[in-house]
Order: sequence, then C-alpha cells, then structure tokens
Amino acid sequence: MTPDRGPGADPAGPRPGSPARQPGLRAGSGHGAVPPSRGDLRWSALRTGAAPPPGTGPRRPSRPRPGRVRGAAGGRDSDAGAGHGTMRGMSSALTDFCRHPIVQAPMAGGASCPELAAAVSEAGGLGFLAAGYKTADGMYQEIKQLRGLTGRSFGVNLFMPQPAYADSAAVDVYRHQLAGEASWYGTPLGDPDSGRDDGYEAKLAVLRDDPVAVVSFTFGCPTADAVARLRHAGTFTVVTATTVDEALAAQNAGADAVCVQGVEAGGHQGTHRDDPAGDGAGIGLLTLIARIREAVGLPIVAAGGIMRGGQIAAALAAGAEAAQLGTAFLVCPESGANTLHKQAMTSPLFGRTELTRAFSGRPARGLVNRFMREHGPYAPAAYPEVHHLTTGLRKAAAKAGDPQAMALWAGQGHRLARALPAGRLVEVLAAETAAAALDLALRDPS
Repeated sequence: MTPDRGPGADPAGPRPGSPARQPGLRAGSGHGAVPPSRGDLRWSALRTGAAPPPGTGPRRPSRPRPGRVRGAAGGRDSDAGAGHGTMRGMSSALTDFCRHPIVQAPMAGGASCPELAAAVSEAGGLGFLAAGYKTADGMYQEIKQLRGLTGRSFGVNLFMPQPAYADSAAVDVYRHQLAGEASWYGTPLGDPDSGRDDGYEAKLAVLRDDPVAVVSFTFGCPTADAVARLRHAGTFTVVTATTVDEALAAQNAGADAVCVQGVEAGGHQGTHRDDPAGDGAGIGLLTLIARIREAVGLPIVAAGGIMRGGQIAAALAAGAEAAQLGTAFLVCPESGANTLHKQAMTSPLFGRTELTRAFSGRPARGLVNRFMREHGPYAPAAYPEVHHLTTGLRKAAAKAGDPQAMALWAGQGHRLARALPAGRLVEVLAAETAAAALDLALRDPS
C-alpha cells in the first residue's frame, strides 16, 4: 500500500488515521544468602562447561518432594536425557532441570513455540511454552507436541487473572481513537470485554493432572494453595517479580524461585498490579537482583536485556542462579515470531525501545514504531481490554506486511540479536558465560 501521506506523516510508514540456587545461597535454607565467593563464581563456570580448579566444587543438597511427572516433565536432566514417568526428588535449584543456567523466556503471541522450546532444552537450556492468550486445550496440544520433540524438561508460563477495570469510558475513548486504524487495515476492532482470566483455572487443572517440570506465573502471584497443589504434582514453581514486595509475595505463597525482571526486559513488564503512578519507576536488573537477594531467600532467575554470556555471568555473580532470555531467542529460525518482527530487531528503521500501553493496556517494551508514537500517550491502563481491542489490528498489519502497527516486543539489547539456530545459541551463550565467569574469578584478589 502506498497511499498519499498527509502533513506530519511518519516517513517510516503510512499514516492510517489516528494513532541460585544463588551463589552462596544454601539449598533448602530459605534464608541467609551470602555474597558470592570466588568458589561460587567458579561453580558458575562449572555449570556452563568449564572445569573449576581442584577442591572448589560446590555442594548440591536437594529438597525432596512428592510427585509423579509424566513425559517431558521428567526428573533432573543429565547428559543421558530425562526419563519418562518417573518419581523425582525436587531440588530447590531450577538448574537441576538443565545443564546450563540458560532459560528461554516464555513469549506469548507465538514466538515460544514447541520447536523453539525443544531446541533449547535439547541443547541443555530450559525451554518454555507461553500459555498466555491460548485456551487450556491449545496449551495442552502444544505440551503434547513438545513432548514429541524432546524428552528433556521444559516449563509452561501462565498469566494470572486480572482485576476488573472500572473506567470503561477511557476504553471507549481509546476505541474511537483507533477507528481510523481499523478503517485503514480493513478490520473491526475487537471486543474489549472478551475475558479477564485467560482461562487460568482450566490451565491450572491441566497442569495438575498432567504435570510439567516447571510452571511460572506472570502478572501476579498464585495462591499458596495453587502452589502447594502444583508442588504435590512434582512441579517447580516460579513467580515473576519486578519489585521487592512482589518477590516477598512469591516467597509467602511458597514459590520455589523468583524470576527477577529488570526494566530492560522486552515484552510485558510482569508487574503484579499495573499502577500508572509507577510509570518510569522501573528498576534495572542488577540493582533489582541485589535488592531482592537481600530481602528474599528464594533462588533467582535473572531476566531483562540479557543477550551475551558476559551478561549471564554478571547476573550469576550478582546472585542469580540462572538467566532468562527472550529477545535473544526471538530471532532464531525455530522461533514462531513473525518474519517482519525478526527483521525489525536489527533494522535501522527501529533503533530504540520504549515501554508502552498502546497495544495491550499494560506496560510492555517494544521497538518504537508509528503506532506506539501516535497512540501510546493516550492508551489507558486497561489490560486486557486494550489487548482485545487491538488484536485484529495487529494481525491485519502483519498480514499487510506493515511493521509500523505491529507489537514488535524487544528488550533493550535487541541490537545484539544473533540469528543462530536455538541449540547453537545455547552453546555459544554457555561458552561465553564460562569464559566470563572464569575471568571474573581470576580477577578476584581474594
């Protein structure tokens, strides 16, 4: 489409209308983290394939829990692969499920497909499926497909149900603002009242009846009962946290680990409660790890802008047990992300990222495009209403080959994206992490 552009049109696109176990954290203790030592850093190197000096090997006690895990939810991974239908002792360390401290982030919307998760798990990382926006049956079908691709452990991420949004007038105003977009792309706007719970209870029931190794939660904290029932099924639970208070909530609910998400992260910020008054108050990853590590005695998975092994090593040295990467895996050939999305990661047309509510009503980091610039300042804090409203627009823009109205989720490190096969990327990241961890250990004068 090459329509005439009116005054003020964006030159980049047509204007359609109006807009550880932590190092030093003793398994099973729950509290009492201590700063990482030189030996801890060498353990980080060992986890990624480098041999530590004699006498510096770590102790790895585990915390047994009941539960039978079927299929790819099998027990602790080893070089021989995970078993099927076996009892396993439940450790407090997420990295018991993978050889490398590398977790592929669950990315809702299609990127985290079974092929990507399988490739990551097969290479020694921990692959993840994203159940967000899927039905319970759709999630289950992907789990079955993934089990057919790998016998190794993997995880599934769930979105927490959202509280009722009172200001329907603000949503109506935004709907009118998007009318020009709908006309341009020839698609109706979605129904903002299409549901708030994302099928949460039905998905939980599936995961209790047919467990997977790991279940993580975003946009809130599950109840202690929900966590306990998953634990009884043998599942390791992780809760996303963007503040100390959210991490404390995860600990109080009995979660096994916390995914600490820095403001650098691509896609949605996993805040438990979206408060517009807190816009711009996000905390960088390393600072957030330090603050949460002092307040909470849970193993930490670090997430936010991580694209290189050196950054993984830095997160491990700061106290994380593993690192979770999304943008780094989004451009892999196995990723289900749209080709336009993959190409935009390194395109000169998209040089920076911002947090926006334009596409979903919740703060999410993406490549700045026309839609974000025109509509972001006016989008209400109304998730999932705005998500439902814009779903058809985003799909129509992708079908038209127009990235200027797509949700191009990306972390701040997107320019470092490498279009490698996912398994190869895990190997490269592991080698980089080992080299950086050893370098840190050698630089330590103690």
